[in-house]
Amino acid sequence: MDDDPIAVLQRWQDAGARWAVITRHAGSVTVGLYRCDGGEEVDRLTSSDPKLLDFLADRDSSDA
Repeated sequence: MDDDPIAVLQRWQDAGARWAVITRHAGSVTVGLYRCDGGEEVDRLTSSDPKLLDFLADRDSSDA
């Protein structure tokens, strides 16, 4: 994914789909992108972008 990872998550959520943090490491995070019905995972986003790490600091999913 070439886009800003925060924008990707926000677009995903705005479209009615769900995302959830799969793993966190000291300097990176992997987020699963799930279908609108909360079903299967359709993609993953892995990033070490400090802005994304801050954005997700106290969130585990789009439901939070």
